[in-house]
Amino acid sequence: MERLQKVLAHAGVASRRQAEKFITSGHVRVNQTVVTELGTKVGVHDAISVDNVPITAEAPVYMLLYKPRGVVSTAHDDKQRKTVVDLIENVPQRIYPVGRLDYDTSGLLLLTNDGELANRLTHPRYEVEKTYVARVTGVPTNDALRQLRQGVTVEGEPYAPAKTKMLSYDQKKKTAIVQLTIHEGRNHQVKKMLAAVGYPVEKLKREQYGFLTLKGLQSGDSRHLKPEELKELKRLTGLAD
Repeated sequence: MERLQKVLAHAGVASRRQAEKFITSGHVRVNQTVVTELGTKVGVHDAISVDNVPITAEAPVYMLLYKPRGVVSTAHDDKQRKTVVDLIENVPQRIYPVGRLDYDTSGLLLLTNDGELANRLTHPRYEVEKTYVARVTGVPTNDALRQLRQGVTVEGEPYAPAKTKMLSYDQKKKTAIVQLTIHEGRNHQVKKMLAAVGYPVEKLKREQYGFLTLKGLQSGDSRHLKPEELKELKRLTGLAD
């Protein structure tokens, strides 16, 4: 079951906000009955119409994108910047990113129109791991990496422990490449955690989401998830059939 306004948006009728206006102004019927209450839940067998024109639910879509730097992780951008949705071709359904990667961060991003799966993937309860590789200023000490493994406090908020690994370092340039694996998804989390132990991020890439990787993709490329990948994602988030 999903909220009516969400179903309307996914069907391409209107944006979520406009769909809400359609509902409250009496333009929407569910099983021939006018519905004006926001938050009304509907299922796949409910007949929905807007101004007596039936709508059909969109087929679910699950995409994996290698997001480049300089692209925003939204479906629309008020500043007219390129969005991750702009990079997806030949997909008529209205899809949106699962979580976000910063404008200057590259790497693996999932996009879908499956709201339930998206919500579960981003909920810390399911602890779906995300692995990042960061180039940082300075060469982190063993103590700094230990702090990250134990969990750090940022702006008064405790962050869950991360798995860490030093991949390489350059004493001459005073930089290092560090791998971090986390299961939370807070804004700018990896950058904040590394800055908290004294090593600000210069460049950041997400290389893995759960078991999914960027193998075979170049920056800007995308592909549909394979059936077995989708099945495993649903298993990880408690949605297995």
